[in-house]
Amino acid sequence: LSAMFNEEIKDIELQLKTKVDEIEDLLFPEDPLNERSVFLEIRAGTGGQEAALFVSDLLRMYTNYALKQGWKSALVSSSTTDLGGYKDAILSIEGKGVFGKLKKESGVHRVQRVPKTEGSGRIHTSTATVAVLPEVEEVEFSINPSDLRIDVYRASGAGGQHVNTTDSAVRITHIPTGVVVACQDERSQHKNKAKALKMLKSRLVSAQREKIDSELSQKRKELVGTGERSEKVRTYNFPQNRITDHQVNVTLSKLDMVLEGDLDEIIDALVAQEREERRNNPVLK
Repeated sequence: LSAMFNEEIKDIELQLKTKVDEIEDLLFPEDPLNERSVFLEIRAGTGGQEAALFVSDLLRMYTNYALKQGWKSALVSSSTTDLGGYKDAILSIEGKGVFGKLKKESGVHRVQRVPKTEGSGRIHTSTATVAVLPEVEEVEFSINPSDLRIDVYRASGAGGQHVNTTDSAVRITHIPTGVVVACQDERSQHKNKAKALKMLKSRLVSAQREKIDSELSQKRKELVGTGERSEKVRTYNFPQNRITDHQVNVTLSKLDMVLEGDLDEIIDALVAQEREERRNNPVLK
């Protein structure tokens, strides 16, 4: 009876925590963009070829994580290197709650390992930057067609006989801001144009949002007593098979598993941290 009683207490405490979280989510609403799909951009930073190879590792990690979450992912555009790395890569990830789980991935990701190009066995440090942009709904944001320059060209890369036979790839330039997006993952020029426009709107809205956040940053610092988070969000240490997320001070000794998409422990900690911040921080208007 005592064992049954203690087991029941654990179940009730878990139910209580769930209900408290639900109530606090109503009292302190989450970011309305959290349910959105995203464009996830990864770009090689310092480190040359090694940084480009690290981008390919991150691309695999996020693709596998999306698969495990039941989300749909597709490589929108990329620029490869001769060693099999990527100078940059953009993933479209569609699903429920994608931005809420991935938005804290934005920032500088640092890798420590012996590069394939290193003959003496020395450990090098390289970086890649990640930007997570929520998809914009059509009714939210409109672009003047006269502000756009649209170029079409032949797609490159894998794709069989269809590649390089038609001008299906699309590049769109937003003239007022100079923002450029490109898409070539679809066979149809029309579909590539639609996806590129989606990406462009996401970038422009994100830039607009960052400008507002920047204007509020000083007020936020005065109210809550904290500055902006460090640009470096995570360190991937290959020799020790260790990964450290600096935003939540979580360290795991299973880097190999994380790179295969096992990101749940880190993502859950980041989501929990955001919920705690919503509870404790005053609302800024």
